[in-house]
This record gives sequence, C-alpha cells and structure tokens, in this order.
Amino acid sequence: MPFNEYQYLPLTLGDFAILVLIYLGVLILLVSTLRYASLSLGISTGTALLLLLASLVGSYFNITVTHLPPEHVISNEIRDVYGMYWVIPRVRSYPGTTIVVNIGGAVIPALMSLYLLFARHLWIKGIIATAIVAVVLHLLAHAVPGIGIAVPIFVPVVVTAAVALVLAGANAAPLAYIAGSMGTLIGADLTNLSKVRGLGAPVASIGGAGTFDGIFLTGILAVLLAGLFHPYHDATGDKHDPTNARP
Repeated sequence: MPFNEYQYLPLTLGDFAILVLIYLGVLILLVSTLRYASLSLGISTGTALLLLLASLVGSYFNITVTHLPPEHVISNEIRDVYGMYWVIPRVRSYPGTTIVVNIGGAVIPALMSLYLLFARHLWIKGIIATAIVAVVLHLLAHAVPGIGIAVPIFVPVVVTAAVALVLAGANAAPLAYIAGSMGTLIGADLTNLSKVRGLGAPVASIGGAGTFDGIFLTGILAVLLAGLFHPYHDATGDKHDPTNARP
C-alpha cells in the first residue's frame, strides 16, 4: 500500500486556509492575555499554541486501522458538505473503504483531553459534558456518500460552549476542550462507524473529513474561553481565582 494514498488534507486548500487564518486571528487577538489564558486552560502558552498548530499539520496524516469488504468507491472528488469542501482522495491499492484515524483531529485531541482530565481533575464533569455533546452530535451527524460521517461545522462549537459554561463557568476552558474533542469523536464518528459501509468512501477518517473542522474549532473555543475567564494576579504576583474571591 503506497504511503501517500492515505495521507492528504481533508479539506481543500481554500477551506484549510480559513482554519489557518482563524488560528492566526486568535493568536493576534489573545497575544496580550495568553499568559493568563494558559493558567486557565492548564497548559503553558507555548504548548497551547503548538497544540493547535500540531492539529492543523497533523490533519494531513492518518493511521490505517482496518479495511472494509470491497465495494465500489467514489474517488478523486470534492464534496460540498455544510458549506465546507471536503476531499475524496484517489486510492487505488484497495477497492473498498479503509478506516483510518486522523492524527490532528483524533490522536492529538484525545491525548490532550486525557491529560486535562488527569491534571484538572475533571473526571465527573468531563464525562457528563462529553456525554451531552456526544448525544447531540450523534443525533445530528449524517452519512455523506464518498466522505463518511459529517456534522454541521459550528454545531460542536455552540453545543460545547453552552455545556462547558453551564457546568464549569470560569473553569470552562479545559472542559470545553475535553467535551468538544471527545464528544465529537465519540458522538459523530465512533458511534456511527456502522453507517460507513456502503457509502462508497475510499477512506473513512475518524477525526478527519467531516468532523475535523468542528474538532479544531472547539480547540480554538477552549483558548478563547481561557482568555475570557482567567485567574488574575495581584501586585505580589500571587494567583487568584475570581470565582473564589471573597466579598
């Protein structure tokens, strides 16, 4: 199996450039508050930015998991799904659907979510928030011929923001990352894998085509929430949490 067959950008260059511009816009917007944002999110400023950048770069790479029985597949096309143009790659080595895991849209977010669950002790709220997001996205996700499973681009962001703010308030940033990433992966991709067969998709990517944009934007949301709700510092440099401030 040629290596390059399953390594490709899930979006067209134009739509991928939009995500890059959003990333740069957030970087510029939060340049003065990134230090405090990192305190709220639970990771350093450099790590937060590198994490988002790694998700963008990692979206090109996929890990092959399994192959479904041979069937006629759609190849080398562009599909408009919810206003985003997704790439259907040209794959010749296997006449059926190949299930892959996207590095930038699944592996990196999953590892980061596990870290935040341990580091911020968000197991209960994390499970509840992830379950809510997963249920909503499972109900809204649908199968797209040639692509796999897709969800409306802004739905993961809106649902995640609402759930994180209600459950965590000023500590919504890490919960938003966890629930948005894992809720989308579980609710949209993993629980709908049974629908992939028969779609004629040469590659069905978990965290890739159809859901990568939503997962990436929930990462952006987490950083934005961290910039809005962050601990403040007094003249001595001591950190304070405004949610615990005494009257």
